[in-house]
Amino acid sequence: MAKLALLSVSDKRGLVDFATALVRQHGYTLLSTGGTARLLAEAKLPVTEVGTHTGFPEIMEGRVKTLHPKIHGGLLCRRDKPEHLAQAQKNAIELIDLVVVNLYPFEQTVAKPHVEFEEAIENIDIGGPSMLRSAAKNHESVTVVCDPDDYAAVAAALAKGEGSVELKALRRQLALKVFQRTGAYDTAIAKYLAGQQTEPDLEALSGFPPTYTLSLKKAQSLRYGENPHQKAALYGTFHEHFQQLQGKELSYNNILDITSATYLIGEFEKPTVAILKHTNPCGVGSADTLLAAWDKAYATDRQAPYGGIIVVNQTLGQDLAEQIKDIFTEVIIAPRFSDEALAIFSRKKNLRLMVAKEGIGADALQEVRSVVGGVLVQDRDRILGNVKDFKVVTKRQPTPEEWDSMIFGWKVGKHVKSNSIVYCRGEQTLGVGAGQMARVDSSRIAVWKAGEAKLDLKGSIVASEALFPFPDGLLAAADAGATAAIQPGGAIRDAEVIAAADERGMAMVFTGIRHFKH
Repeated sequence: MAKLALLSVSDKRGLVDFATALVRQHGYTLLSTGGTARLLAEAKLPVTEVGTHTGFPEIMEGRVKTLHPKIHGGLLCRRDKPEHLAQAQKNAIELIDLVVVNLYPFEQTVAKPHVEFEEAIENIDIGGPSMLRSAAKNHESVTVVCDPDDYAAVAAALAKGEGSVELKALRRQLALKVFQRTGAYDTAIAKYLAGQQTEPDLEALSGFPPTYTLSLKKAQSLRYGENPHQKAALYGTFHEHFQQLQGKELSYNNILDITSATYLIGEFEKPTVAILKHTNPCGVGSADTLLAAWDKAYATDRQAPYGGIIVVNQTLGQDLAEQIKDIFTEVIIAPRFSDEALAIFSRKKNLRLMVAKEGIGADALQEVRSVVGGVLVQDRDRILGNVKDFKVVTKRQPTPEEWDSMIFGWKVGKHVKSNSIVYCRGEQTLGVGAGQMARVDSSRIAVWKAGEAKLDLKGSIVASEALFPFPDGLLAAADAGATAAIQPGGAIRDAEVIAAADERGMAMVFTGIRHFKH
């Protein structure tokens, strides 16, 4: 009995060469459909149309062509079961030994701007996933290929022989790949359809459906995770949001830092520079020029930037490049780099330069974190709070300068790990305290860091991403020289905290919104 190979693909890369090898080197007879069959025939390869094989024509504009017992019986028949083989023979079902199928380009279709719903629906493949799943289920006997990149490996394994250990092992790997692909395909369809719903009470529309499915394509293997003994990989579309101009391959920690830096810099419209270490900002400054903003940010902490991340929100030019060229930095992120800046940085071959594309974060509406037995999913913290709703709770009103400083500090504090305290004056951080178990300790660290940088906190403001549970944190800020504070409010002892602020002549604003960051 001839060996049958069924080929039906949307992505025709490398197909003719692979089909030629199947016919001429491995003795396969080809079955195919539509455009794939025409391509093979044009290459002078003998090919039988599926409709001829099944005795049933393609109907309904091609919606029904491979959904036939002679196809799925040929794929699912177990070769080790005599009753299966007898039923196949009785029903004139020929066994299919190899399947090459890739799916209608649904993901690419719905990614196009203004795609019509009808076009999206017509690009939902039915026969393709069905054939892949049938072949993958019976991978003990059937070789199934859903990715043109696997043609070479399949050809090499076939050369070892149908019963070879290599081919059997490869078939199992290819079957796994099939179910990963069809799972991702179904997830993409479900995601698209959820986004098209119009009923406001549909649970799927909220972004938190009863079943939460993640399906992300592997973007790259990483050398290791947070530490060298941890394996790691990157999945998804991270690289579509950035262009790496030079430097070493990104690490796991680099990617985390780049994400944090990009979200932070997105808070600012004026020329702004932020320096981060371990995802925490250690210096942020805004000014009329990036160079002046850099002076502010770097003055906050001249030690922590070593091995850190620098991010800016305007074109990074020669003047700033000259200032930072001798600082050991892992990554520099900008929307653009001038030619002069690129020439300066090119002398540091390992320095990673990343161009951040516009609109970063627009598609990252949710955050997903792993926990024991599952994942936590939440909306990303994209809002700052409505400044018009911020409430002055002290006897003294903030000055216009204090208001400006508080809003600046509130933006920065949102991106500092809790518990966070940020001291600012003007549009400059003076001291940052992050991640302490007690808020007063974060304040003490921020004060100490300001002292190390020889920055005077007199006349500064203090921003706290969550409420002051006790007056001690606020009093520590007052003792350091802060004259105003911004915090969410809402503590049981709010009245005590307000009284402490009034006693010290401080102005204090309650935002009514907190920004925990764990």
